[in-house]
Amino acid sequence: MTTLDEFLDFVSQELGLNVTTDDADRHVDELPGWDSMFLLTLVTALEQQAGRRILLADALQASTLRDVHELAVDA
Repeated sequence: MTTLDEFLDFVSQELGLNVTTDDADRHVDELPGWDSMFLLTLVTALEQQAGRRILLADALQASTLRDVHELAVDA
């Protein structure tokens, strides 16, 4: 997964949230249905899918899904 759209599809599947490109730059706390545990779930799923580690400390600094996407593609 390299594009933002692919990432958002992945987020929708893994977390059961309906997110679109309009949501990519929203603060995660503004996303309908967002739960604080979703970030941990998402990072774990991304690590498994990509086969590489994403530092949780970096993920905790991410405030938008676009930020998380950048971590995932740069990891």
